[in-house]
Order: sequence, then C-alpha cells, then structure tokens
Amino acid sequence: MNWNGKKKAVTFSFDDGVTQDIRFIEMLNKYGLKATFNINSALLGLPGSLERNGNRVDHNKVYAQDVKSIYAGHEVAVHTLTHPNLTGLDEKAVAYQVEQDRQTLSLLSGTEVVGMAYPCGGVNNDDRVAEIIGRTTGVKYARTITSTYNFDIQTNLLRFNPTVCYIEEDKLFELGEKFTELETDAPQLFYIWGHTYEMDAEYISWERVEDFCRLISGKDDIFYGTNKEVLL
Repeated sequence: MNWNGKKKAVTFSFDDGVTQDIRFIEMLNKYGLKATFNINSALLGLPGSLERNGNRVDHNKVYAQDVKSIYAGHEVAVHTLTHPNLTGLDEKAVAYQVEQDRQTLSLLSGTEVVGMAYPCGGVNNDDRVAEIIGRTTGVKYARTITSTYNFDIQTNLLRFNPTVCYIEEDKLFELGEKFTELETDAPQLFYIWGHTYEMDAEYISWERVEDFCRLISGKDDIFYGTNKEVLL
C-alpha cells in the first residue's frame, strides 16, 4: 500500500446515514480527518428514534437530495437498502439489497460507490455472503463489526475487520496514543467505526470524540483518508 509515501493511515467508518453525521463531519473537517458513511438508501428521509444506553436519541435519516452536499469530501458507501441481516437471506436477496443500494447511492453522491459496511449487530457476515457480494455486485470492500485492536493490514477486503469501535473509549485512546507514537517500516492502518447517534446516547461524549480527533490529527507521518482511499 502506498499512502503518499507514508506507512501509517487513519480512517473512520460510520453507519446509518443519520442527521448527527452533519455535526460529526464538521468536527472531522476541522481536524483534516476523513470518513466513510454507510447508508441505507431506501430509508433516507425517514424519522425515527432509538432507546440506547438509557437515553432516547434521534435516529432521523438524512434526505436523499442532501446526500451529495452533506458528505462532500468524504465517502458514501453501501449499508444495504433496508438494513437486514444478510446472513439470513438467499443469494438473490443479498445481491439485490447490496447492488441496488450501491447504484442508488452512486447516483445520489455523484461518484461510483464501491465500499460497504455490513448491517446489524451480532453475526452479520460470513463467507457465503462475502462470496455473493464479490461475485454479483460492484462492491470492492466490506467492513464487519469485529474489532482487531491492532493495525495489521488484512487481505480479505470483503470481510474487513476494523481496529476498534469508537465508543470503547479507553481502547480508543490507548490505541490512538500507541498509533501516533508508532514507528514502522510496514504499512499500518488505524480503522475506527461506529454510529454518530451514539454520542447523543452518551456512550462517549462529543467532547471526548473531539479530544480523540485532536490527538490523532495533524501528524506528518500519517495519511488521513476515506476507507476507499486507504484500502483500494
């Protein structure tokens, strides 16, 4: 991998296409960071709320016509049309959920969408689903929710494991400090994922996330890119 001659890279991946993304993007832009946002195109514009961590939080989806402007400078990626667990679907349904979402988001964003994050918690991916996606869709990488807690480069892009979920606050900062101090001759990737509404649910505060952005940003030896830019 060649990240403008740098051996270290940082990327973020956030799911669901909710309105809290707007505030988070402002934070990312402030610190020169890049993220990929994984969106369910059939749910765009729908209002909603969730009970999380003892808090009732908004889960309002951004509007389709705003996708291009909201996510400008970042990456839009597949999260399936309607957020089903793909491991429970047949091949035709898997291909439809992924490829139709990809094509719709490509039109809305004005760029070809090639990335993805698997929807749902628990066991949300397997070799069968990954093989179907690779054979029947235009997706070139797909993120799981299985944290590695390391920075090693992986070869299986269709079942790509992130480093850490950002609401694991202690781990997030521990890994962030380790990564910024790391000296390496081999490529190393720090890949952070989550949902922006989790800050409203107080799993981690907006202020602490900004502290992390401040910690990880502005380093001359780190490349800051979207998932597509660091993986492909």
